Amino acid sequence: MNDGAAGGPGSGPAPTRESWTKRLFRLREEPPYWLRILLGVSSVGFILIVWAALTSGSIPEERAISPAVLPSLGETAESLPRLFGERGLIASIAASLTRVFLGFGLACLIGIPFGMLAGAWRPFNALMTPLVIFGRNIPIAALIPLTLLWFGIDETQKVMFLFIATVPFVFSSAASAVVAIHQRYVETAQTLGASPWQIFRKVLAPLALPQVFTDNRQLFGLAFGYIMLAELVNAKRGLGFLIQISQKRSQPEDILMILVIIGLLAWLIDKTLAWFQRGLFPYRRDL
Repeated sequence: MNDGAAGGPGSGPAPTRESWTKRLFRLREEPPYWLRILLGVSSVGFILIVWAALTSGSIPEERAISPAVLPSLGETAESLPRLFGERGLIASIAASLTRVFLGFGLACLIGIPFGMLAGAWRPFNALMTPLVIFGRNIPIAALIPLTLLWFGIDETQKVMFLFIATVPFVFSSAASAVVAIHQRYVETAQTLGASPWQIFRKVLAPLALPQVFTDNRQLFGLAFGYIMLAELVNAKRGLGFLIQISQKRSQPEDILMILVIIGLLAWLIDKTLAWFQRGLFPYRRDL
């Protein structure tokens, strides 16, 4: 008897599962979750190993890089209690996050609806394009003296600095998300008798929102970087303020630890936003 008959009529050879090593090198192939975690941990581990190798040695003369330039892992970790105790790290984190949420939140509140309108009605986009291009390409450092003149030196200046710096990017990403929606959705709604406003409100906006959310997750990192610049001027607390003080005191270990904390905060915020995004748009399995 033919062994292949055991599978029933019409059964052929069982399909072979492609090994993950081959899938790893296929274009646009998503690796397994465990492999993504492993690769991410490996990259961080490699950096830590190189860092430890370059800063190994009991005395500064034995090190490949001077501790004044790059402190060791141990020296950097030892700065954490000082940052929590003497420097008020928690208050500075709260101050920086508050400024980012206010400034970037205002940019989203203004930029997203107007950007969606620009993506739906191209004459409005043509009207706004020169201003948006100017806003995206203006040197970011030039906004510091301007916002100081316009809004003073208090918290309003820092919030408005973030708003002005990020709103052109939020506007552009929202407009691009609407433009990217296939025309067949609009034509289908028109066939059903929907008005232009109904098409915008019930078709274009809902379809664009998942991509808008994804784009703004990335732009949040841009705003988080900009706040470091804003806090260099007349700030009493904040992560940028702590970096400035550490630089003046020649404490590179404090600067490195603050940068590590900034990276961890950004990672946690991004993961939190991704969790909310999956809850808001459960039908999008690609998010």
